[in-house]
Amino acid sequence: MNSRPDNVNDLEAWGFDDYAAKKQSSASGARLGVVVGGSISRGLAVKLDAHVGIEELAIGRYIVIRGQQKRFFCMINDISLHATNPQIESDPPDISDRFLTEIYSGTIVYSIIRVTPMLVMIDETEGPLPVKTIPGHFRQAFNATEADVNQVFGDEDDTHFHVGSPLELQETQINLDLRRLVERSVGVFGKSGTGKSFLTRVLMAGVLHRGIGVSLIFDMHNDYGWEITTERGPKVKGLKQLFNDKVVILTLDEASSRRRNAKYDFAVKLGFDEIEPEDIAMLKANMDLTDPMLDATHSLKELWGKRWVTLLLKNNSHDFNDAIDKTNILRGTLSGLLRRLQRFKRWDFLIEESANDSVQRIIEYLVNQKKSVVLEFGKHGNSLDAYMLVANYLTRRIHQRYIEMVDKALGDNSVAPPQLLITIEEAHKFLEPQVASQTTFGIIAREMRKYNVTLLVVDQRPSAIDEEVMSQIGTRVTALLDNERDITAVLNGISGAGGLREVLARLETKQQAIIMGHAVPMPVVIKPRTYNEAFYQSVMVQPVDLDQAKVSLGGGQKRRL
Repeated sequence: MNSRPDNVNDLEAWGFDDYAAKKQSSASGARLGVVVGGSISRGLAVKLDAHVGIEELAIGRYIVIRGQQKRFFCMINDISLHATNPQIESDPPDISDRFLTEIYSGTIVYSIIRVTPMLVMIDETEGPLPVKTIPGHFRQAFNATEADVNQVFGDEDDTHFHVGSPLELQETQINLDLRRLVERSVGVFGKSGTGKSFLTRVLMAGVLHRGIGVSLIFDMHNDYGWEITTERGPKVKGLKQLFNDKVVILTLDEASSRRRNAKYDFAVKLGFDEIEPEDIAMLKANMDLTDPMLDATHSLKELWGKRWVTLLLKNNSHDFNDAIDKTNILRGTLSGLLRRLQRFKRWDFLIEESANDSVQRIIEYLVNQKKSVVLEFGKHGNSLDAYMLVANYLTRRIHQRYIEMVDKALGDNSVAPPQLLITIEEAHKFLEPQVASQTTFGIIAREMRKYNVTLLVVDQRPSAIDEEVMSQIGTRVTALLDNERDITAVLNGISGAGGLREVLARLETKQQAIIMGHAVPMPVVIKPRTYNEAFYQSVMVQPVDLDQAKVSLGGGQKRRL
């Protein structure tokens, strides 16, 4: 009979070899346990081996289950503790006795992880496939390796861009398919302070570097064009400094641009004579405009022509009375409309008549020069009314010009305008249910690149965006959300949403996001790339020419799931 070891806590001496393996339980490719139940709809239950340290696991981590013929690539979405004897809960053992603790572990008490199968891999030569079945009982589960992740997300190439790393695999790249990203509208969501602007900047840098398309960015808080100072103090470069020849900066506030030493190309001025009633209708909710007031804008345009805004703001009693006499506008309605539009006088980018056609100049940059345009708002970014007026004014006209150009290019794709990605912040104001069906932004979101125009919407309240519009957002990049309605809105229409809910709700406040939808083969939780000197060097080297990229995109590259 074996003698008792001198050190009763020397578990390896007692023959507990699994205890020594606990140190390896979190390693890439290490075995975790076996499948003991589940279904396609509810996910799989995996009973962890006794040696696996449960604290080493985390929601959002990837594991691979090896079936008889297939490998199932899965994501952990829940972790729970179980016991075969219910008395354990009322009378737990003395955990100071390590020997007894190990006796209990894995037999009387054990751990279960719930995992959602995301993709199926048959062999290394074939790409991942959708999940249509599940592995059988007692199939082994392992931590995903870098090779497993790389097989799913592929290598970085002309159209795939490194956006971050998966949890626990910091040396592995998640490569976003930028071609599929711009095919449909994109959403960047997250509560305030979670780094939405940095996520957006990384996506834009990828599109610019790979030459996938051009962007029109309505830069509400001067976050994207020129350098900014972060919350922690250091300055980070803007897109103009990274892609000088590919980006132009326009401004509505020259004084602000000069103070920040932002090198802008020209100042945008919009004329009162260019404003249409449809531009005012977008401001209905924010400016508390009534339906009779909106009807009055059409009547005034018909009566006074292009100078209708100028004449209204001059408030000449003769013109005022003439409008009342010749239309069905009530005096109270006209007075109310005048009071609300008086704020136009405070916006110095609005003048009576503009000598330059701002829309034509922007089209020239986007289409002919194939340059992205960043429109900085300066002090006007603090006025949501001004932001909405300008964004709607320019987008409505540019979208119409794109429709004309695409129609003319039917049958000859070489003369079609480049793919345009329009970026707007506070997107729910443009896409809320009451107005989404009537606005240009709602139309673009539903068209799904029909006219080479898609949206990149940045917002902290996705639940306020029209459901139909949300359903058309192809790729969703989401940082932490703590509102249940916002989480539901982001997950609506996503396969396996039930399992992803817990993952999304438990993201860290910063430096974590989940990417779901059209541009990735499966939902993935990432630590985004750090926007620093290393990132600058990676995108400033060997920039991709837009014309060459268009040729390569037409070359029949292999599509991903």
